[in-house]
Amino acid sequence: MTTIEAAIGTVLMLTLIFGVIEVSRAIFVWNFMDEATRRGARVAAVCPFNHPAIRRVAIFSTPDGSNASPHIRGLSTGNINIEYLNAAGAAPTASEEFEETKFVRVSVNNFQLPLLLFNKLTLTVPPFTTLMPSESLGFNPEMGTCRCFDVQGSAGAEGCNFTL
Repeated sequence: MTTIEAAIGTVLMLTLIFGVIEVSRAIFVWNFMDEATRRGARVAAVCPFNHPAIRRVAIFSTPDGSNASPHIRGLSTGNINIEYLNAAGAAPTASEEFEETKFVRVSVNNFQLPLLLFNKLTLTVPPFTTLMPSESLGFNPEMGTCRCFDVQGSAGAEGCNFTL
């Protein structure tokens, strides 16, 4: 009888422990996604349009490094969406892109969190979004288009290097 009680108690305790671990991981991922969108929007507000370093910095990779997050398995730059918006909240046309851009919106979409013990099962993470006012957008009136994180973003982008 004692063995059966110990077995049932052990199963319940392990279930509780692994449940707490999974909930803790989910909270960590929730906070990470929130911070990833905040970082991405901040960098997008000061770096040139669609600079390749923006998505990498958002997922906590190095600006010239990997396209996969070193902290969250399965998160990559493909999950990061960057939008430049005018005052009305619509995408500006190509001819008015720089002058009319007032906001930058970065979101994390389509991310599946694999469960720790049951790797085949995943949780769909809701989309996370951060909207920030645009700042320099990688342009310095005296120097023109700038570099971002010492990574060449476009032809002729030299000087005024932005870092976090």
